[in-house]
Amino acid sequence: MPRVRRSETDQQLVDEHGPDFSEALARGLRVISAFGPERRLMTLADVARVVDLPRATVRRALYTLDCLGYVRSDGRLFQLTPKVLSLATAYLASNSPSATLQQAVEQLSAQLNEACSAAILDGDDIVFIARAGPTRMLGVGVDVGYRIPAYCSSMGRVLLGGLDDKDLAAFLDRIRPEPLTPHTLVDRAALLAAIHRDRERGYSLVDQEAEVGYRSLAVPVKRYDGRIVCALNAGANADRVAVDRMVESFFPVLRDAATILGPQMI
Repeated sequence: MPRVRRSETDQQLVDEHGPDFSEALARGLRVISAFGPERRLMTLADVARVVDLPRATVRRALYTLDCLGYVRSDGRLFQLTPKVLSLATAYLASNSPSATLQQAVEQLSAQLNEACSAAILDGDDIVFIARAGPTRMLGVGVDVGYRIPAYCSSMGRVLLGGLDDKDLAAFLDRIRPEPLTPHTLVDRAALLAAIHRDRERGYSLVDQEAEVGYRSLAVPVKRYDGRIVCALNAGANADRVAVDRMVESFFPVLRDAATILGPQMI
């Protein structure tokens, strides 16, 4: 049987993790992760190009996912099914703080009458693990599981402030900041200064760096030993809520909520 060609990514993972690393499982997860807002429907060739794997390998992965109900196809185009949500549900169900955080952001949203969220650091991004909003519609596509680059988000900078100096330096060396808006901070020295400043003052306020017209304020949630385990934030339309008001009104509410939540985190 011919040997499947390893991509550079696969080879790096095998070298890093050793012989017990399952390439087949890793490839299946990469195929699932290839789908997204801009790639809801893809041909086999599309998927193979995105994940940088041979078509035969991708065909087997898609066939397996189809048999298991995670993917469906009309014979040419593939798309994820709602069953994929069961993977996220498994995390949320097995992670008791998630339910606590969801309840907390719902209460915060009702109190502030703005969209509120909780997020964790995952690689170079933040991932929303709880989300709630008032009767006004939330941002399209922003929900539990949504990812944003850590460098340009208020929750990301709060979470980066929890890294030690070595890990923070490694993060800044590794990323390639892109200007998502005209306001995005991309200079590494300026980013480092902003993270240090936010660490000292206990909150981060990011003004239209991830999305034009949207600003947010975030605070860290620290567990019993002082380690930052997640971040809480509230966001609002920049034309409707001034920066001064966010600091004066939002910060105390978020800070108090984080103080209550901290001892409940594990």
